[in-house]
Amino acid sequence: MSYVSQSPVQNAINKASTNLFTFAYRNVAKKMFFAMPPDKAHDAMISGCAAAGRVKPLMWMLREMLDYTDPALETEVMGIRFDNPFGLSAGLDKNCDLPAVLDAAGFGFETVGSTTARPCAGNPRPWFHRLPDYGSMVVHAGLANIGSDKVIARAEKAYTNAKTMKMSVSIARTNDNLVGDLDEGIADYRTSFERAVGRTNMIEVNVSCPNTMAGEPFTSDPNNLDRLFSELDKVDRPQPVLVKLPLNKPWPEFKELLDVLAEHNVQGVSIANLQKDRTGMDDVPADWKGGLSGLPCRKRSDALVAQTYREYGDRFAIAGIGGVFTPRQAYMKIRAGASLVMFISSLMYCGPQNITTLKRGLVELLHEDGFDNVAEAVGVDVR
Repeated sequence: MSYVSQSPVQNAINKASTNLFTFAYRNVAKKMFFAMPPDKAHDAMISGCAAAGRVKPLMWMLREMLDYTDPALETEVMGIRFDNPFGLSAGLDKNCDLPAVLDAAGFGFETVGSTTARPCAGNPRPWFHRLPDYGSMVVHAGLANIGSDKVIARAEKAYTNAKTMKMSVSIARTNDNLVGDLDEGIADYRTSFERAVGRTNMIEVNVSCPNTMAGEPFTSDPNNLDRLFSELDKVDRPQPVLVKLPLNKPWPEFKELLDVLAEHNVQGVSIANLQKDRTGMDDVPADWKGGLSGLPCRKRSDALVAQTYREYGDRFAIAGIGGVFTPRQAYMKIRAGASLVMFISSLMYCGPQNITTLKRGLVELLHEDGFDNVAEAVGVDVR
């Protein structure tokens, strides 16, 4: 679908609606959710959005009020045409409950999961702790999901029914007491990978979840990563594949992983997973297990995006993740080399209407710098 710029009337309605949603979220919904324990609030949000997504008149109204469009946002990445470069990162919509709401709100794409070959209960609760002073959450969910057979079936339905949003599914290794050796892990990935073939726009392979029993064997040793993708390369698929990489690798080790992926049928990389380093955050209780989302990820993510783009150019499409609360933060990732931008934490702290703020603000920043579209700005700071 190709968009023309919104009319002045549509633009005014969209601005007013966004302001109204922002006021309502800040003064009503956010206060209600933040009065609950984070795990309970998360579950309530997921179930509420899933229910709302089944009410078609409500989704029509949401689209009419919030979905800001502009030709400058349209972009083609890995052969896929996106109406805008903004997507939900894996980790929030574990079981594919949110596509209808996100599509109506105007997301360019969504990544569901990460999902695993076997249903996974996840780590012991609590899974989340809020860190509002840091724009972050401590996340320790441990890949809880209902299993890739069911999640991918839901993703396929969303892929088929979506009006504009593209669908990606993130697959990971099952985190349970049946975890075995490396061969078992590779077989586990392949099971989910085969289930996803032809059923979504993209597949993301998450090799960097920091909260699992098996650890991260595929990023600790490049030879293990090579073995995994040598197996996945045997599976024919029409979709592009991205690999979600760890945040806390020094560049030489990170580059070793990229060098391996460059030899395989991999089109993109998601940079990056949760922040493990809590330096300067001494007030965060040590017994709060998990990685940090949001703003603590931003600087390191931007640096890895820039270095990857600088050294690999167009070999990999880059999806930049971490600390995207404002249009300028998104724009910095794009100028560093990201063709797509993903986030989660700003949804909780700013509200679902923030997708509109990000899109509108990005268009303004692009035009201020003389760019006609997103693609023109990708990597300009490191070219």
